[in-house]
Formats: sequence, structure tokens, C-alpha cells
Amino acid sequence: MATNKYHQILKRILEKGREQSNRKGNIKYLLNEQLTLTPADLLDIFEGHGIARKKLRSELKLFMSGERSVEKYREAGINWWDYCGSILVNSYPTYFEKLPPLIRRINTEKRNSKNYVLFLGATEVESNQAPCLSLVQFQIEDGSLVLTAYQRSSDANLGLPADIYHLYLMARHIDLPLKSITLFLGNVHIYENNIENTNRLLSGEDAVKFELNV
Repeated sequence: MATNKYHQILKRILEKGREQSNRKGNIKYLLNEQLTLTPADLLDIFEGHGIARKKLRSELKLFMSGERSVEKYREAGINWWDYCGSILVNSYPTYFEKLPPLIRRINTEKRNSKNYVLFLGATEVESNQAPCLSLVQFQIEDGSLVLTAYQRSSDANLGLPADIYHLYLMARHIDLPLKSITLFLGNVHIYENNIENTNRLLSGEDAVKFELNV
């Protein structure tokens, strides 16, 4: 039973996704999906899906401070970067450290501008984890915030819920009411080793865990 928009996209991947093999494993995937979430939709997702909120809040704070040391993430209880070694090279902190000045600019100006954009990643640089989130745009419409993001790649079980929560946290830094968050998902996928647990989640089972594929 798909009870919220996040569960609905999981169901679509399982039912309509194509199969593909890559270096991380076998996946079922969909291309160019769109997910638009209102504050009510976000509440449905956060109440109906287990999200490591405290760890994700700490992670975003570290990203925004430009922290590249994996040990600092471990100290915050975050171990999903351990496979990167000791330093995050040209990864999320490299780009997210540009977010605080952008937030200050938006809150100062509050213009109907198309230029409030955070770009993440570059194709010509070496990285031990290129950001899956490629772009975040902040727009103001009728006095409310419209946040739009593009993800080149989205692990639907682990990465997508985390990114939704990170985007929600970013929106909270803006001194305007949130109208919506829209994600454009270039490739959204479920790994073969997580399909069984995805079905368990959709059937209403609580505390379902998923494997990290790196």
C-alpha cells in the first residue's frame, strides 16, 4: 500500500523499472522522474518513514562548514562515509560550504530572482564520492519559497529520503514559508539486494533496514 508520495515512487520503480547492472550491483531504475512535495507531503513522509534526523542535521551542518575529515562525521555518529577513507575529496562539503553565504544573500534580498542557485560537482575533477545532488535552486513566488533540486543519481531507499530531509532543512534556513520542494531525478533506482525489504516497507512493516551499496 503506497501511502505517501515517496512510497508511490518506490512502487513505480518496482512495477515499471528497467533492469541494469553497474559496478555497485544490479538495479531497477526509472529515468527523469519528478517528485513535488508540499509541507503536508513532507509531514506524511517524515511520519511514515524512518529517517535518521539527528544524524542528517549534523551531516548538513558539517557539510555547510566545509568539513572534509571523515573522522569528524564518525564523531557525529555518521559512518556511511567510512568507505571514502580519511578525507572527502571534491564531495559534498566542497560545494555545500558555499550555501551559508547564498542563504544570507537570499534572506537579505528576497528578490524574485532566478540566480539563487547552488551548483554541486564538476565532471573534470577527481572525487571519492561525487555528489548525487547536482543543483539546488531557491525561488520566491508570492512571498513563499519554492525549492527545486536536480539529482543525477538517486538511491531510492537511502539517498532519496536523506536528500528530501536535507532539502527541507535548507528551506528552514530561509526566512519565508515553504510552498514546495520539487526534485527532478535523472536516475532513481532500487538495488537488487534491497527489493525484498522495499516490498516489506510498502506492505506497512516498520523499522525496515536497507543495505548501503558503494
